[in-house]
Amino acid sequence: MKRSLLALSLLVLLAGCRPNYTVVISLDGFRWDYPEYYDMPFMDSLAAVGVKARMEPSFPSSTFPNHYTMATGLVPDHHGLVNNSFWNPDTQHGYAIMDKESRYDPRYYGGEPIWLTAQRQGVNCGAVYWVGSDIPFGPNGKGLPTYYRHWDADPHWNFQERVEEVVRLLSLPRKERPRLVMAYFDEPDHMGHVYGPISAECKAQAEQMDSLMRVLYTRLKALPHGKRINFIVTGDHGMADISPERFISWQEALPEEWTERVTGNLPTSIWVKEGCLEQAYERLSQYEHLNVWKHGEVPEYLHYGTSNRLGDLIVSPQLGWQFGFAPSRSLGAHGFDCKETDMMVAFRAVGPDFKEGYEAPFTDGEQSAFRNIDLYPMLCKLLGVKPAPVDGSLERIQSILR
Repeated sequence: MKRSLLALSLLVLLAGCRPNYTVVISLDGFRWDYPEYYDMPFMDSLAAVGVKARMEPSFPSSTFPNHYTMATGLVPDHHGLVNNSFWNPDTQHGYAIMDKESRYDPRYYGGEPIWLTAQRQGVNCGAVYWVGSDIPFGPNGKGLPTYYRHWDADPHWNFQERVEEVVRLLSLPRKERPRLVMAYFDEPDHMGHVYGPISAECKAQAEQMDSLMRVLYTRLKALPHGKRINFIVTGDHGMADISPERFISWQEALPEEWTERVTGNLPTSIWVKEGCLEQAYERLSQYEHLNVWKHGEVPEYLHYGTSNRLGDLIVSPQLGWQFGFAPSRSLGAHGFDCKETDMMVAFRAVGPDFKEGYEAPFTDGEQSAFRNIDLYPMLCKLLGVKPAPVDGSLERIQSILR
């Protein structure tokens, strides 16, 4: 009898020690208040049974910098992807997300993504189109997730195929199964850009993504180990209204003979010719709707401006304004000050490691209590691995965990 009780106790103990799994979904441009503006019942249900939060992105509030920030726990100024496009003085070459030569060059990517941290410590990871997950890190070029999908692989997966891959990875035999899966979906960003964040088209796309996430979650919950899956849905940045009327031309603002190079958009980096820094700074500072900073003088709260990839002057338009070659034809944009409400991101999480029916406070005094640099240390906590040195803080996000 005693042996039977001992064996039963051991089985219960072992069952309790089985690791949980975590799925992180990023919906590009998932502004924090879309679930309030639009009919997104699945997001509402996640908030009711899990965690609801409004998350602050890092500056600049753009796609590549923030996805890589979520993966590394470092602000863009520290991990190197300082914008979706920029000039790198070290390589004498520009980086752009549509340029394959630079996009897949590991020299542009600093820090240690969560999948490398975990795999160094024996934890399998999977990624579906997450920024940086198809970059061959390390001297042998083998620093990749256990399972990943190259962005340019043929065919390029649609949203349903990405759902299938997430389910497939979590359905693998236990020893092969990744403990962490991170997947990227390109919407509702595109519709927010083209038609504006508050539009019928963006509404339809956001509601479609809500339905798709319900399908994915339902299928994951139906797995034999479904109760041990943490499910997180968030995004990289929000979206703001723009218009051609709120535009400042850099060609008209600065004489061409003063500039050496102008790169990026929201913000824009300007390299000026020798002897022209002060007059260029003074000229741009006269524009009411432009924030202009010299290299190294960006306000501390943005955690930006020390990288040598940012030029002599950094120009960041005020919310809703544009600074560039020509006004965009789109009605929505991002990249603005990460403290702006329209740049904030929705966050939902449910699972065995998260509190139930909990709404995380957004501010702690004057500081944001929920920042995307904190996701990396949180994921390390969920996976039971030791984090690399990062800018994020587990303490700041600890309150959402059980």
